[in-house]
Amino acid sequence: MTTRTAAKPAKRATKRAKKKAPPPTLPQIVQTALEDMKAVNILMFDVTSLTDVTDTVCIASGNSDRHVRSIAERVIEAAKKAGFRPLGIEGAREGEWVLVDLNAVVCHVMLPRTRELYALEQLWDTPAPAKAPAAVPVKRKRATVRKRPTAS
Repeated sequence: MTTRTAAKPAKRATKRAKKKAPPPTLPQIVQTALEDMKAVNILMFDVTSLTDVTDTVCIASGNSDRHVRSIAERVIEAAKKAGFRPLGIEGAREGEWVLVDLNAVVCHVMLPRTRELYALEQLWDTPAPAKAPAAVPVKRKRATVRKRPTAS
């Protein structure tokens, strides 16, 4: 007795379109660089409605002046690798507060005492405006005019 094996259907060479992940945005690149360097208390603010100068403000802290400089250097390196050139870098020599201007993102890396002193979070973190209640007509009292007594 012979056994026959069922013929297997030929594999079709179908190409599925692989969905490529979109390239990371500049704020994502900056945040990843900050997290890789163990920056402390990272805050990202979308300030498009507040200013025309930039779209995102990033504030982070480092543990020492060397750490602050290293964090800023990593942000610059990651941005350059992704094709974004910094417009300006300030404070890299001192390391107390380094500002990296990437046009769409402005990144502040500071020592905790400097961050506390300048309190940039309060400047950029504005609460969303509350909805105004519906206007209710207010009845106003009619003002009465008093006559002053005249001295004779």
